[in-house]
Amino acid sequence: MNQVSQHILAPFTSLRVISVGSLSFPSSFTPTNSNSPPFLLRYFSVRAMASHVVGYPRMGPKRELKFALESFWDGKSSAEDLQNVAAELRSSIWKQMSDAGIKFIPSNTFSCYDQVLDTTAMLGAVPPRYGWNGGEIGFDVYFSMARGNASVPAMEMTKWFDTNYHYIVPELGPEVNFSYASHKAVIEYKEAKALGVDTVPVLVGPVSYLLLSKPAKGVEKSFSLLSLIDKILPVYQEVVAELKAAGATWIQFDEPKLVMDLGAHELQAFTHAYSALEASLSGLNVLIETYFADVPVEAYKTLISLKCVTGFGFDLVRGTKTLDLIKGGFPSGKYLFAGVVDGRNIWANDLASSLSVLHALEGIVGKDKLVVSTSCSLLHTAVDLVNEPKLDKEIKSWLAFAAQKVVEVNALAKALSGQKDGAFFSANAAAQASRKSSPRVTNEAVQQAAAALKGSDHRRATNVSDRLDAQQKKLNLPILPTTTIGSFPQTLELRRVRREYKAKKVSEEDYVEAIKKEINKVVKLQEELDIDVLVHGEPERNDMVEYFGEQLSGFAFTANGWVQSYGSRCVKPPIIYGDVSRPKAMTVFWSSLAQSMTKRPMKGMLTGPVTILNWSFVRNDQPRFETCYQIALAIKDEVEDLEKAGITVIQIDEAALREGLPLRKSEHAFYLNWAVHSFRITNCGVEDSTQIHTHMCYSNFNDIIHSIIDMDADVITIENSRSDEKLLSVFREGVKYGAGIGPGVYDIHSPRIPSEEEIADRVEKMLAVLECNILWVNPDCGLKTRKYAEVKPALSNMVAAAKRLRTKFASSQ
Repeated sequence: MNQVSQHILAPFTSLRVISVGSLSFPSSFTPTNSNSPPFLLRYFSVRAMASHVVGYPRMGPKRELKFALESFWDGKSSAEDLQNVAAELRSSIWKQMSDAGIKFIPSNTFSCYDQVLDTTAMLGAVPPRYGWNGGEIGFDVYFSMARGNASVPAMEMTKWFDTNYHYIVPELGPEVNFSYASHKAVIEYKEAKALGVDTVPVLVGPVSYLLLSKPAKGVEKSFSLLSLIDKILPVYQEVVAELKAAGATWIQFDEPKLVMDLGAHELQAFTHAYSALEASLSGLNVLIETYFADVPVEAYKTLISLKCVTGFGFDLVRGTKTLDLIKGGFPSGKYLFAGVVDGRNIWANDLASSLSVLHALEGIVGKDKLVVSTSCSLLHTAVDLVNEPKLDKEIKSWLAFAAQKVVEVNALAKALSGQKDGAFFSANAAAQASRKSSPRVTNEAVQQAAAALKGSDHRRATNVSDRLDAQQKKLNLPILPTTTIGSFPQTLELRRVRREYKAKKVSEEDYVEAIKKEINKVVKLQEELDIDVLVHGEPERNDMVEYFGEQLSGFAFTANGWVQSYGSRCVKPPIIYGDVSRPKAMTVFWSSLAQSMTKRPMKGMLTGPVTILNWSFVRNDQPRFETCYQIALAIKDEVEDLEKAGITVIQIDEAALREGLPLRKSEHAFYLNWAVHSFRITNCGVEDSTQIHTHMCYSNFNDIIHSIIDMDADVITIENSRSDEKLLSVFREGVKYGAGIGPGVYDIHSPRIPSEEEIADRVEKMLAVLECNILWVNPDCGLKTRKYAEVKPALSNMVAAAKRLRTKFASSQ
């Protein structure tokens, strides 16, 4: 038989051909039938590359899905148009992975909004308010659950573990009737198969789904969500049966909750669920995938004891301790899907280091049972470096986006099977060495300044009640003061001006004039609405993190490095590659300009160090807290310059503070200590009369409320309405809060306009647990994603509600 050889034509090419003598086959070709030549069957069984990708970005390399979604929502295109765009993106992803040589290619990870919402649709767990009467769930009900509609609000949205991705929280109770209402998983498996790609259908596992849910409104908070397990398993059994009938040979259940601190009854639910599914899963290979952290010892024992499971997937980037558990015992004959390629960051994999780990695992589980995988879905990375022609060449050599990570997975799998691409590995080693030795990474002065912060504490000299008195004398605000969070709608015209200025098609003078006009428009609108503390609307800003990163040293930026945050919303995280410092003032010009347009207080708007850190791709060559302290010192300089310029209210947003909380409780205290300290560093030197605000959104804050208090901000505005006023429960339970607080009174991520009565009712609920002299009235978050046609009436109703309650207080006194 002629020698078998494989050739990758270029590191990132989309074409790979397998040559056997004079025969050539596309890489997607997998001979599995009895008519295949015996030598070819032997080749594929012995030389098959064991590689797997947990999931892939959905938005498309140029955000094609985003624009299709928004066009559909605006009524400019049809459901069929949206479905066509989605189908094209799915097929291109499957083909890309197939061409790259990936063996285990996922399907059903593509979503038009969120994979947990897809599961809710699959289970028919639609809250009654959406008026669904059975049948296959369509876009109308699906998007109403995600975004709300004219008559009912959306479901709660919160962070997906410790990422900046948001999921739609299922609302469940004892009365929910589950039924198989969305056949998406089977449809997409068949879709891929018709294209010649045999995929691994992926489902959110039944136990994680329930643990990620919440009791529906009106259901006791103590209701056990896991009590519903036997009600949802029949639907999973139907889905599995259909997938088997369609020809699926593998199925992947994502059970990320296994990395959390679970109790015995929660772990027992996994044993119960997969025992109940065992008969249905017979004849299928079953992969249970975990990610984002180490799997605790007891959870590991529970997981590997599940009889119906063929393979186990682990995050070996963030879960390095899991390696010790695997070395201590791994079930014989089972597959290990080793997540050694980082799905959460954009740094090129250290291939030599990963290969060393894989060789060690090979000795434990066996060569034929080891599968090279990503640590988690690549959903959390940018799509493709090919779309970054202007990125600094040296920095670009240090990076790998999703498309490149797929290649890395395959390169490692090939190396394991004795087909190491020497040139690819050598180029990788050179890039790793370049990054370690590059002088642009290190700034000794910055490192020393940050190191000096570690053993000290930084706080304002007086307590918050004294400061609030000093601030009130200066600001003279009414009770229930109104404000917004910062941004106003980013119109197409505004984006065009910024884009053309960046492309040097518009002069600096014309650009400044255009932004000045926009600020003036926003200021006048707020004065007309009679808002008490104004914002300038942030028309000069592309993104609340990217804008600051562009003005700080140690950051790099992409043109198309978009990452999905929720729905159609994408962010373009900066890349922190080196030590961070502030060369010059960043916001003082615009804030001073805005303040000159009004006699009312104008907030200076900054993004806090923890949020800049958590919403960036962060260097992985030093501890995250060291980078955070560097950013804190840069923001501190900006705060003090704003104060000198006469800005008396300064908002330092820490929207992502809760998001960065480690998944394991044993690691919480260390993180919260340096994160809260970083915030206090930014404003510890200002006068008592300067009012420091902060803002947080879309996370569960109740478990860190004492750390939020320890931040020592004068006023905190915080998401409250979409989470069904969950935040207020901590105050009902006796937590004392003496600083100003503005629990959001309406959800800005929905186009729905709340009435004056609805907002007034929300504020009254707040007043039942909070003193009127500390309560602020504000939306949940910034307004940049909304249209002025929605913003104006919503804010008008908000101000009217605040005034109504002020009048009520005045008459009662």
